[in-house]
Amino acid sequence: EYATNLDAVALAQISLRAFASDLLCGAPGDGGPPGYASPAWQASAMQSATYFKILVEGELAGGAIVYAQGQGRYYLGRVFLDPAMHRQGIGLAVMQLIFAHFPDAHRWTLETPPWNTRTRNFYQRLGFQIVKETEEDLFFEKVMV
Repeated sequence: EYATNLDAVALAQISLRAFASDLLCGAPGDGGPPGYASPAWQASAMQSATYFKILVEGELAGGAIVYAQGQGRYYLGRVFLDPAMHRQGIGLAVMQLIFAHFPDAHRWTLETPPWNTRTRNFYQRLGFQIVKETEEDLFFEKVMV
């Protein structure tokens, strides 16, 4: 479902837990992407992008933020899931729903830190390929067929 401002506080809390779990995947310390723990940032993202809330059995479990870039190009700004829900196939199912929601998409892009083996493997399982690598980021792309 689409997230609303009423979800901002809970999404920020889930995001905080999700990105804190990155310590188990090689994160050099606490932290996350800009605004990851801020309800105000979450609410702002709902105005500038398509922000989905992830529900599992009716309970809020995470979020996904998609930015339309025009001409069938989309940027996956963020997808996060409560750590209690990791490794259950939920993320893969969510991504399939996101792909289906944007049938005009022919190209998806995203970035993730190179130290995060969990997200690297996740996106590669979905068919994303690394197109550029820097010290700070891996740049992924998926061309839809």
